[in-house]
Amino acid sequence: MNLIHLFLVSFLTENIVLTKFLGICPFVGTSSKEKSAAGMGGAVTFVVTISGILTYLLYHYVLVPTDTVYLKTLLFVLVVACMVQIIEMVIKKWNPKLYQNLGIYLPLITTNCAVLGILLLNITNQYSFLEMLTYCIGSSLGFTAVIYTFATIREQLEKRDVPEYWKGYPIAFITVAIMSLLFSRYL
Repeated sequence: MNLIHLFLVSFLTENIVLTKFLGICPFVGTSSKEKSAAGMGGAVTFVVTISGILTYLLYHYVLVPTDTVYLKTLLFVLVVACMVQIIEMVIKKWNPKLYQNLGIYLPLITTNCAVLGILLLNITNQYSFLEMLTYCIGSSLGFTAVIYTFATIREQLEKRDVPEYWKGYPIAFITVAIMSLLFSRYL
């Protein structure tokens, strides 16, 4: 598969949030401010990319040769948890304000189904190393682009005259539905 095509597909038409509906909790939870959304997107991109490389190597050079592929989900979650701990320590040290803004959602990257979904899709789709790396980067940057765009829209909606019963989550979910249609290749 052409790597550019794979990148564009993972970034846009098969966006992990808007077409596969994975990672909705941090998507909605950290998208009220642009800065928080950008921080979450950066953290997810780092975790997915490094975890993708590690899980690919562990799967192909440890689990497959030892015939223990049934342990992949457990091993993948452990790798993601380690990466999240590292990124959490770095953000806490270098950007305490962002750490505070991300709150509980930063450690929850460990259980973010988008992160684990991307890692498992790499194995399911039997990607080569370069394809896996392209898919990880494309999917995580797609997550970042969508969460940042959504945060920008939400900030603008806060400034608009929206009927009281539409404020907050109702208008946010309608916005997500419209964004899903826009990113969908079936529109």
